[in-house]
Amino acid sequence: MTQQTTTDRLGIPNNLKWGYLGILIFMMGDGVEQGWLSPYLLEHGMSIEQSASLFTVYGITIAISSWFSGVLAESYGPRKSMFMGLILYLIGTIGFVSMGMAKLDYQAMLLFYAIRGFGYPLFAYSFMVWINYRTPQHMLGRAVGWFWFVFTGGLNVLGAYYSSWALERIGYENTLWSSIIWVLVGAFFALVLNRDKFETKASQGSKSKELLNGLTIVQKEPKVLIGGIIRVINTTAQFAFPVFLPIYMAEYGFDTKSWLQIWGTIFTSNIAFNLIFGFVGDRLGWQRTIMWFGGVGCAIATLLFYYAPQWSDGSYWAVMAAGIAWGGLLAGYVPLSALVPSLVKEDKGAAMAILNLGAGLPVFVGPALVGLLIGAIGSEGVVWVLAGLYLCSAVLTKFIGIPARETEQEPDLSIVK
Repeated sequence: MTQQTTTDRLGIPNNLKWGYLGILIFMMGDGVEQGWLSPYLLEHGMSIEQSASLFTVYGITIAISSWFSGVLAESYGPRKSMFMGLILYLIGTIGFVSMGMAKLDYQAMLLFYAIRGFGYPLFAYSFMVWINYRTPQHMLGRAVGWFWFVFTGGLNVLGAYYSSWALERIGYENTLWSSIIWVLVGAFFALVLNRDKFETKASQGSKSKELLNGLTIVQKEPKVLIGGIIRVINTTAQFAFPVFLPIYMAEYGFDTKSWLQIWGTIFTSNIAFNLIFGFVGDRLGWQRTIMWFGGVGCAIATLLFYYAPQWSDGSYWAVMAAGIAWGGLLAGYVPLSALVPSLVKEDKGAAMAILNLGAGLPVFVGPALVGLLIGAIGSEGVVWVLAGLYLCSAVLTKFIGIPARETEQEPDLSIVK
């Protein structure tokens, strides 16, 4: 029996530890413009419609790339797929800053920001496939919990903190240029220092068949499709809330600064609980954790978050507490990244492709849901719909359990040297 290292005991596979650090740093570079790009473009003459179109195109390429990350990682290996993501990120960033921002060329912005959108899903989500193949089943929940910890921590926390420091010192364009340094450092850790071996099962002639598995997997194993639907529900509210909640909160005295503080704290909570629910899932069971903490918990917390300013007469701390609860319970879905690939003995990359597509689609589904419903049922009605979707996800999770005997088996490592 192989002796466990400290990282193994924490839930990070020792053979992939440098990859985790690489994801953290890469996502920090990717997240530098999240909080300021849209206002910056509006201040420089771009219309709201143009800004919305830019981010819509970006979201489309993220969704497409999220699907491809799983099948490409399994067909060509995650190292090659991650390198492809790095190259697309670099091309997109260089073109966007030098030809788009510098010259305020909207067509160039659209083209290169779309290319940039292909970058991080290929880099980060391909590493998720690597984790699923190379992690023993008994610690897989913790391993994916750590993945979401470094992913979100880099994108939403370190990226934002670094950006707030860099903008004042080196300016907007140079801050984006500096992101290239961070993603290169991240890639060095994840692709160079990470020496873990991964060889694909697919021969050169069967790679196209492996790519098709990313679609046909839902016919062979319908539970994977159910998992993808649950993944869409997981973060639909995350992308729906910013569309209408700031306006609703303003009615109770919350200005933009207060709202941003609450929203930022929500995801600080989410980062911590991504890790916690990885451990909980390995002990309580992945299915039960998703059902009760993710589905039922988020349904209740969603309603509490909405009604907190009404029930507390606009208390900042009451709303903050409800938001922290919602952000924490949002992480109750973390074991889904372990459960869905475990539904299949092979084609784990194809299963992850569906799950990753489910992670990309809420970028559209959330705002679209608000746009379709808010005029007819108002913000309160939309919140009840979101809570209802969470309850639906809890019911759907009931249908994607794996047999108890399989949860005790080690994952198939036959593709590894």
